[in-house]
Amino acid sequence: MTETEFNQLTDETFRQIESALENADGDVDFELAAGNVLEIDCGAGGKIIVNRQIAMLEMWVAAKSGGFHYQWQDGAWRNSRNGEELFSSLANMIAQQGGGEVNFNTH
Repeated sequence: MTETEFNQLTDETFRQIESALENADGDVDFELAAGNVLEIDCGAGGKIIVNRQIAMLEMWVAAKSGGFHYQWQDGAWRNSRNGEELFSSLANMIAQQGGGEVNFNTH
C-alpha cells in the first residue's frame, strides 16, 4: 500500500467513525484534531485516542484498556496482536469507558 492509498483509507475510516459517533445515543463527544488525531471523550470515563501512523501504515488506538495497533488486512483494520476488527473493538472500548453504545455499521 502506498502512503497516498493509506491516507485515503484512513480518511475514510475517520469519516466512518465520526458518522457513527454523531448518530450514537450514548454520552460521547469527539473532535478530529490537527494531525488526524481523533479524540473521543467518554465523559467521566476518559478519552479514547485514534490516530494514524503513516510510517507504520497502521491505525493506533489508546484507551483505558491499553494501546492497540491495527493493520489493513483482508479488507478491514485488524489488531496486530489478536486479529480483532477496529470498529467492533472501538465500540467495546467506548462502552467500557461509559460512552454508551455506538453502532459502527460498516456496510
